[in-house]
Amino acid sequence: MDFFSILSMIGGLALFLYGMHVMGDGLAKVSGGKMEKILESLTSNPLKAVGLGALVTAVIQSSSATTVMVVGFVNSGIMKLSQAVGVIMGANIGTTVTSWILSLSGIESDNFFVQLFKPASFSPVLAMIGVAFLLFAKSERKKDLGTIFLGFAVLMYGMDSMSAAVKPLADVPEFTGILTAFSNPLLGMLAGALLTAVIQSSSASVGILQALCVTGAVSYGAAIPIILGQNIGTCVTALLSAIGAKKNAKRAAMVHLYFNIIGTTVFLVIFYGLNLVFKFSFLDHAANAAGIAVAHSAFNVFATAVLLPFSKGLEKLACLTIRDEKEETAQSDGAQLLDIRFLEQPAFAMEQSRNVAKRMADTSKNALFTAFSLFREYNPEQEKAVTEEEKRVDAYEDALGSYLVKLGQKDLTQQDSRDLSIILHCIGDFERISDHAVNIMESARELHEKGIHFSKKALEELKVISRAVADIVNTSYQVFEEKDRELAKQVEPLEEIIDELNMELKNRHVRRLREGTCTIEQGFILSDVLTSLERIADHCSNIAVCVSQVAEDSFDTHSYLNAMKKEENEAFQRRMEETRKQYSLP
Repeated sequence: MDFFSILSMIGGLALFLYGMHVMGDGLAKVSGGKMEKILESLTSNPLKAVGLGALVTAVIQSSSATTVMVVGFVNSGIMKLSQAVGVIMGANIGTTVTSWILSLSGIESDNFFVQLFKPASFSPVLAMIGVAFLLFAKSERKKDLGTIFLGFAVLMYGMDSMSAAVKPLADVPEFTGILTAFSNPLLGMLAGALLTAVIQSSSASVGILQALCVTGAVSYGAAIPIILGQNIGTCVTALLSAIGAKKNAKRAAMVHLYFNIIGTTVFLVIFYGLNLVFKFSFLDHAANAAGIAVAHSAFNVFATAVLLPFSKGLEKLACLTIRDEKEETAQSDGAQLLDIRFLEQPAFAMEQSRNVAKRMADTSKNALFTAFSLFREYNPEQEKAVTEEEKRVDAYEDALGSYLVKLGQKDLTQQDSRDLSIILHCIGDFERISDHAVNIMESARELHEKGIHFSKKALEELKVISRAVADIVNTSYQVFEEKDRELAKQVEPLEEIIDELNMELKNRHVRRLREGTCTIEQGFILSDVLTSLERIADHCSNIAVCVSQVAEDSFDTHSYLNAMKKEENEAFQRRMEETRKQYSLP
């Protein structure tokens, strides 16, 4: 094997690994976070957990990615450790799909239709379709499909290049000598584990082993221990992911490790014990790609079948390894859903961000409406609730802001990118609305502590503008959650009416002040409340404008509002009149 053959082998390996990476990313984008959502909604049924783990891994083509996601789920409190055990086992089965796909390269036949199934025959066609989709398709989904096709073609081309480059190694005694050494189960397992730990993909390391099989120098006796080691080596990714995680997340990673170590040990004992009795002659035969796929699948199915009934035992073993020194306080505010591990699956990370943003919006709205209730009946417990909810909103803003900045550096779909922009713009408005809720609460507290009461007339007027503000909050928050641009058109007319109401209420207060039916102190408190209500309406307007503008790939608020409010805009004026009638003052 000369220098240029080595270069070809290295180039083929690089293309193989890159193709696998590109194809996996494309599959993850096409799934749009749906696979991860399936995992999130798991029940405690172990068989269902195994099936879903296998399905998700088969779709996204990476058991490491699935296991890291599971560690993230457990860390976030989305999934219990007991549920994670089955998913991890299923992920090991799902990852064998890749080896079956790669085994197609070993098809040997002169039949035309059989030849069509060889990747060397159809991958160039997929490459052309992929390139065409990437260059000419306008649909983002087609572009993602193009990425998958192109990634698969590059992967198979790299596989063929590796196979062609290593074929001459069959005549190199040193190479065959090394492989013979791998027939020792312990050495073979160590080699497989190290290779997989370095490239952090059991699918890729199995593919490399399949490529080496074309030399004819890899026997099943050497291949099987390497395959067993590869399953142990793939645990490294999850173990690294668990660093800095909560105890249960670390336990999930340990379950993955124990499953593979115990499964490998049991398999070794049974397989080589039977070999002593029956002398399996096939161990001396040259392995091929299909045989590697069979061995890979057989081991993982065997390990799952043997250990699934003892899943509780694996869970206890992980708990014994990672002991409870002190009880961890569970986060209940939802910000824990933004686990850093989810960033490796941007579509799902974006879905989690949407969920947390919705919780933030709901919390700020609850704080506001609770503050409103204090004017009807003051309650110290409700006052405390407003303060606590405002603190939660602050925590949401900090967590979401940091998380979305990191997520923005990932490869997102166009829709996810727009949603990210909307959330980033709107979380500041949600936070300010909760601040104004605290201001309103403080005004209610001041009235209560000083024994001051608004006049009956002032309370009736305040009730009208509060109803208008409650309606604009509900509408704008619905616009945010549903990205409803038509509904967004109802927000600005209501914001204008709230401005009018605010001005009129202040004028009426001045008249009552002159008539002596109201005091200066009452006036200061009323002015503070009205100012907060007006600013809340402004923030609601910001939310509606943001949703409309981002959808148009624009963000010129001033121009947008000017265009909407032009006198000749009959639709806007009509909405203004209709809204004005709904909130007429007594």
